[in-house]
Amino acid sequence: MPAKAQAKPHARPRTSELHDNLLLGDCREIMPAWPSAFVDLVVTSPPYADSRKRTYGGVPVDKYVEWFLPISAELQRILKPEGSLVLNIKERTVEGERHTFVLELILAMRRQGWLWTEEYIWHKKNCYPGKWPNRFRDAWERCLHFTKQRRFKMFQEEVMVPTGKWAVTRLRNLSQTDKGRDESKVLSGFGKNVSNWIGRDRAYPTNVLHLATECSNRSHSAAFPRSLPAWFIKLFTATNDLVFDPFMGSGTTALACCDLNRRYLGIELQKKYVDMANEAIRSSQAVPAPEAPKPGRTRLSRAI
Repeated sequence: MPAKAQAKPHARPRTSELHDNLLLGDCREIMPAWPSAFVDLVVTSPPYADSRKRTYGGVPVDKYVEWFLPISAELQRILKPEGSLVLNIKERTVEGERHTFVLELILAMRRQGWLWTEEYIWHKKNCYPGKWPNRFRDAWERCLHFTKQRRFKMFQEEVMVPTGKWAVTRLRNLSQTDKGRDESKVLSGFGKNVSNWIGRDRAYPTNVLHLATECSNRSHSAAFPRSLPAWFIKLFTATNDLVFDPFMGSGTTALACCDLNRRYLGIELQKKYVDMANEAIRSSQAVPAPEAPKPGRTRLSRAI
């Protein structure tokens, strides 16, 4: 998937410019010229409020929702009905307390028509050490999952994890209770049948992703590890689907797409990062990527 030349902002793009391409410019100016409903997944980490000022100028916390809503409206328009938006974001502290701009953004996007389907937590296994008088180290960030409808594309089997050593001893001697559906003791309506685990070597994961913060690119002030977008790309897309990142940075999402045989599309405000991302993509394509698993028939999951 070669990286093509950047398209000029405001121009109505050719179809080829919307596949495997990184565009230089402001996503707020570029996206309105695009067609509707052609993106399968949006996964991005926008500039956090009052952060990365030296890189992107920063967005004031009290203006963040107002700044982001026109962007989310365009993302809603260009996303396919069965597509997903994954937003990696974290509120900051202001005058000793956590600001509420992320919570306010969630509510505003719901009023905009988005469904806040799920919230995944990225546990940063190697978060930076430090000391503060009123809190501990930040070891997690939000990954907010929004959809346009209750039925959306999802491939849960692609992110399954090993069952674990617990099954070796737990399944050795099953009681009669273990062999039937045991209702929850708190009467929640949920139940379990332990015997269903016999012979299984994989299980569905939780909504907490335990990923290190380290990544190969240390030249961008806010790069996330490639494993983060890769996990959501495997979960919400099939081979050759189109993944869009409106805040591409140094190209982490695009590189994950190359690894997984997905098409990518990105927008980045800084030319040096577009150049850096294109060079990283060219280098990655010089080495054959491992063959990605081929998901079966498209599944539409229903949000409960």
